[in-house]
Amino acid sequence: MRWLTGAWAGFARACAVLGVSLLVPALWAVAVALGLWWGGGMWVAGPFWAAFLTVALSRRICGWFRSLIARWTGVEIPGGYREAAPVTRLSTGYWWNGHSYERNRRDAERDQRWRTWARDPATWRDLRFVAMVPFTAGLAAAVPPAALVAAVAWLLQPSPLPRAAGVLAAVVAVATSPYAWRAAPPVAARFLRPSPAMVLAGRVEELTAQRADTTVAQAAEIRRIERDLHDGAQARLVALGISLATVEKLMETDPDRARALLREARAGAASSLTELRELVQGINPPVLSERGLVDAVRALALDSPLEASVNAEGRVRLDPPIESAVYFGIAELLTNAAKHARATHARISIARADTDLVVEVEDDGRGGAAPRAGGGLDGLRRRLAVFDGALEVTSPAGGPTRARMVVPCA
Repeated sequence: MRWLTGAWAGFARACAVLGVSLLVPALWAVAVALGLWWGGGMWVAGPFWAAFLTVALSRRICGWFRSLIARWTGVEIPGGYREAAPVTRLSTGYWWNGHSYERNRRDAERDQRWRTWARDPATWRDLRFVAMVPFTAGLAAAVPPAALVAAVAWLLQPSPLPRAAGVLAAVVAVATSPYAWRAAPPVAARFLRPSPAMVLAGRVEELTAQRADTTVAQAAEIRRIERDLHDGAQARLVALGISLATVEKLMETDPDRARALLREARAGAASSLTELRELVQGINPPVLSERGLVDAVRALALDSPLEASVNAEGRVRLDPPIESAVYFGIAELLTNAAKHARATHARISIARADTDLVVEVEDDGRGGAAPRAGGGLDGLRRRLAVFDGALEVTSPAGGPTRARMVVPCA
């Protein structure tokens, strides 16, 4: 019974592979049939529309193959498709996509997507796959359905010889069903996986974007420090200097007033020192440098408006840049949970998994969080990508929200 169940599942998988593989040949068969039926202009229009639909459906057909292989074998085959670059609005009101000016954002993004699609090597890889898969995985997957159809047709014949052939065809259909679909995974892995050149090109683009993000982040941090110093500590120090100059003049004539100004100057110096400490802590908390990531996160949880618990396996010490990125990532997730998700409790777990650092932050907020271009989660994802890290956010409506950060730390 187990073998028969496997044979039935294999037959269904073979039919699925065959159906997806024959989509493009079916389009061309319909085009040829229309040309033979109507003749005239259909000899040109039919192949034209067949070619157009082949190009338009190639990426979706390859996506179906990837989803089938992932569902059956658990092996994820990356697409390696290029992402369209963002468009920019100019001061003139037009939108620039790197190639042309458009009057509105929709047209600029559409033009950008078409250019990216046409220049993406993965597009031509998909076309090659849909052209050759009917003769490889599709041909192997066609054996059980074809044998079953032949068995039914021959078993309906009155003479004994066709019936014997029908029994043999039925045996072939049952015997090959568990194995006929197994040609699809190696074929898909061989021809749908990004080539080394595509991987290298994607990596270069990713590193270029990361370098730009790092430059922008550094410039923004420098501007923040300058602004905080100018508006805070510098203004207080200027006022302190004026107060001391006034005290120097009033020391002889009005000692009481001079003593009052000295008390105010001392209070101003203390406030300036507090602001400088807060500014330094915003750059890199001292507890992070002295005690490490776990203790710094515990201190952060104590200061958080949420009831946050920290679960860590032992003492985790990493390179300072990685610790700083993970620390401020946790801080941003807690801030988002308290500010946007209206959460009351949060749970933070820090663990080592082989050569990776895995950090999970879960809250009981209202959910609905999703990374969007230019948002805080997207910025966090880009900061982690500098270290080849990744951010996964699961946030269904109504909660809970679970964010998982994985950073290599070998």
